[in-house]
Amino acid sequence: MTRIRADENSRGQLPNPRPPAACAAGLPSFCKLLKSLPLLVPDILPAPLLSADVIDIDRISPAIRPEGRAIGHHVWSHLLFVHWRVPIEMIRPLIPPELSLDTWDGDAWVGLVPFDMSGVRPWWSPAVPGVSNFRETNVRTYVHHRGRDPGVWFLSLEASSSLAVRVARWRWHLPYFRAQMTLAHGAEAIEYRSRRLWPGPAGQGCNIRAEIGPLLGEDDSERALPLGRAVPGTLEHFLIERYILYAHDAQGAVLSGRVHHTPYSVREARLTEVHDTLLPAAGITPLGPPCHTVFSDGVSVEIFPLRPITAIPALSPSPREPWRRGL
Repeated sequence: MTRIRADENSRGQLPNPRPPAACAAGLPSFCKLLKSLPLLVPDILPAPLLSADVIDIDRISPAIRPEGRAIGHHVWSHLLFVHWRVPIEMIRPLIPPELSLDTWDGDAWVGLVPFDMSGVRPWWSPAVPGVSNFRETNVRTYVHHRGRDPGVWFLSLEASSSLAVRVARWRWHLPYFRAQMTLAHGAEAIEYRSRRLWPGPAGQGCNIRAEIGPLLGEDDSERALPLGRAVPGTLEHFLIERYILYAHDAQGAVLSGRVHHTPYSVREARLTEVHDTLLPAAGITPLGPPCHTVFSDGVSVEIFPLRPITAIPALSPSPREPWRRGL
């Protein structure tokens, strides 16, 4: 369970910065060699050793709209991105072996992201009142596949719609849970509350309050991008601009899917309360309070189908594998 006070989290800043990653810690020759062989790295290193700290990953191309017709449409609103820095060894057992953790400054990151969903519909249907609108909270970490396609691995997802939970577990094989959720917001503050109902043990949840600040870059007169746009190469861009999700099918084979939307318009945010038991329920015990928080008013999203990441079938996972938790 995580609790913080208002003075323990500052807007978009990292407390206690970590030392530089491997390239600045005595291994420059090794890192230089790896970066000079980008096409060979995925073949010569096992997946758990690959990370964004030692290889270059294209983080711009995933934002380009995929070809073909979207299979669904959403609107995501009032998103609060709350993040913890966590040790790699804590997260590695929770993701499938085909994927590698996407790290920043030598650590893995876990996000708690509550928001509103609206206009949820398949491509062939209009939105349905009372069905297409609900609230969601996800717990997620960041991964890539052999040095490319940086994306999201969901550790758990809460939704206030029973239908959405059943469809997502059946169709997308994602660890959704039905939850009772509320969201209240004003011009400068927002509050989320969530309590898990089913499947499995009930009661896990989160209470979060935050103050909403100005758009990113408001104090930067030389900023090249529009106000609010996360700049590539920054931590905000690493954490927020994610257009690929990974999941698995009923047999355990890893799949990837794409979403497309305009880049988020990001605002500074400051937490004033966090009470969370969703991370521990997903197998994560943070070593401290959240260290990065931002907010976005929202985006309209196109959803594209899941596809296998490889033609080689994955081995069927055993019931003991933690990354199958919740399904």
